[in-house]
Amino acid sequence: MQQKIIIYDFGSQYTQLIARKVRELNVYCEIHPYNNPPALDKSVIGVILSGSPFSVRDSEALIPDLKPIKGKIPLLGICYGAQYMAHNFGGEVAPAKHREYGRANLKYVDKTCPLFAGISENTQVWMSHADTIVKLPNNFTVTASTADVQAGAYKIENEETYGLQFHPEVYHSTEGKEILKNFVVGVCKSRQDWTPDSFAETTIENLKNKLKDDRVILGLSGGVDSTVAAVLLHKAIGKNLTCIFVDNGLLRKNEFEQVLESYKGMGLNVKGVRAGKKFISNLKGESEPEKKRKIIGNTFIEIFDQEASKLENITWLAQGTIYPDVIESISVKGPSATIKSHHNVGGLPDYMKLKIVEPLRLIFKDEVRRVGKSLKISTELLGRHPFPGPGLGIRILGDITEEKVRILQEADDIFISGLKEFNLYDEVWQALTVLLPVKSVGVMGDERTYESTVALRAVSSTDGMTADWSRLPGDFLAEISNRIINRVKGINRVVYDISSKPPATIEWE
Repeated sequence: MQQKIIIYDFGSQYTQLIARKVRELNVYCEIHPYNNPPALDKSVIGVILSGSPFSVRDSEALIPDLKPIKGKIPLLGICYGAQYMAHNFGGEVAPAKHREYGRANLKYVDKTCPLFAGISENTQVWMSHADTIVKLPNNFTVTASTADVQAGAYKIENEETYGLQFHPEVYHSTEGKEILKNFVVGVCKSRQDWTPDSFAETTIENLKNKLKDDRVILGLSGGVDSTVAAVLLHKAIGKNLTCIFVDNGLLRKNEFEQVLESYKGMGLNVKGVRAGKKFISNLKGESEPEKKRKIIGNTFIEIFDQEASKLENITWLAQGTIYPDVIESISVKGPSATIKSHHNVGGLPDYMKLKIVEPLRLIFKDEVRRVGKSLKISTELLGRHPFPGPGLGIRILGDITEEKVRILQEADDIFISGLKEFNLYDEVWQALTVLLPVKSVGVMGDERTYESTVALRAVSSTDGMTADWSRLPGDFLAEISNRIINRVKGINRVVYDISSKPPATIEWE
């Protein structure tokens, strides 16, 4: 049985970081809304309560049901989670005299507390709260303090229940990962056996049991996610998998041919379908980002339904959905509001007769790459930058036309090719070009121009949940700008996006 840690999400911007840190310890974990947790069977070895933008003192405070957990299995509350337990079980939480945000140091650490085994005196931690615990319940014991926060951490007597008012999951808590390890390994007794190899083996076995002799159709994009999903399925069901690669008219320059070529020799049954005119026609006149995503997603499903009907006995539609797609598409009261819908999350329309299978639904992008490496997929395929399902449709701001697609394809090709030429492609996590609905005056030769603007974007990231803009060399950006303006008719201005996520998303729409 696969051991797991369950994270109750109260809407903290750091919730995904908790999951990442736990998984880096080779311990499997899942994030669930605090008000819709899974059944706690014997596979669950511990629970972590996340932080939250809400206050436990609010009339609409987020209230979890801890009766099945507290005192029965190990429990760790972080920030809001710690304050909730103190507040709910007889203590007092009040507004801090000064908002406690940023670096702090633990002036006192109880070395006998399992959570702080091997942790240094004066270790740096990261605070992020407007409230603070001013009184602990009688059976709560302080295990760490800062100069300003007496109850920086606590343990409940005779229980494996702990609270931290700081965030061990963030980079600025210098020994935060060790504190989390003390909880998930030391307290929860994890075997630390969740590895890329074990994930692949378990997933293939589960797919065999789930799909049996059923036939599956998979939307292949040439990206890392769908490629790894395809190989896992191929190893599980072999010839019963048919891969369909749809040219939606919103791919990068020459991508349709290049993707089909890249899959030769992998043993996958791949069929290419050109449907660009259908997508462009359905998108005509639409400018609103969410509506464009839905049109592209619905058209994608329609094409798949048509292709599936040409094959006999297809039962399942496989998708390369990954965990950030799922997390960003969940919206409940409190936890992470929907940032944008993902075309491959959320089910199928009633008219489709196919069921969904998503082999990668619970892993992050960097984990997908490690699984792909364990499956011996080529480094060229695994090293490809992420490319969104809606393609250039969400990189053309405003309505979409064939001419706009052509302009963006040409500009994007110059940017991506340039990154490879200057050995910068592998230095960034994702690079893209955006066609803006902005025209500006320019001069070419002795003539006045009034043409479009493109924005170049390159970011560094681990899994796409957070990202920082890449500091590409100025000489390189100048060269790429010059090439785009000189070679792409319709563009006379190039800008570079220096926004990080958050607050901006990686894609512009």
